[in-house]
Amino acid sequence: MRTVDFQRICDFIGQHHLLTLSTVQENLPYGCSAFYDFHIQTVSFVIASDIKTRHIHNVLDNPNVAVTIALETDDVRTLRGVQCHGTMAELESSVLTSEYFKTFPYAKIMRPRLWCITVDTIKFTDNRLGFGKKLIWKRELLV
Repeated sequence: MRTVDFQRICDFIGQHHLLTLSTVQENLPYGCSAFYDFHIQTVSFVIASDIKTRHIHNVLDNPNVAVTIALETDDVRTLRGVQCHGTMAELESSVLTSEYFKTFPYAKIMRPRLWCITVDTIKFTDNRLGFGKKLIWKRELLV
């Protein structure tokens, strides 16, 4: 993937703040929404969530997750969105913790537990580049 394509994906992700997280437990899918901070250098999302939630219980049993972020539009010519998959675990990075609270300073008072979604693949659809145009990023391309 060209650097310009990866940057286009990151620019789209950076323009938004809400993702849909999908988890699975015992073959039952579950979805929820979460505010996120995206870290380009590690290609990861940081979210806050209580350990008592269903999606976190699912992640503790099965860390494989999917993420979607979509631009809501009625104009199919401007349709854009990402579909990602990766793994999710409790955040251990103090740098990413600090960045999350810079993005969401009001969250700090709630003392949330933070989680990191390490992305393995991203498929970015951008119809502005041509109907159904897809850009694909894979973690092995990062190395």
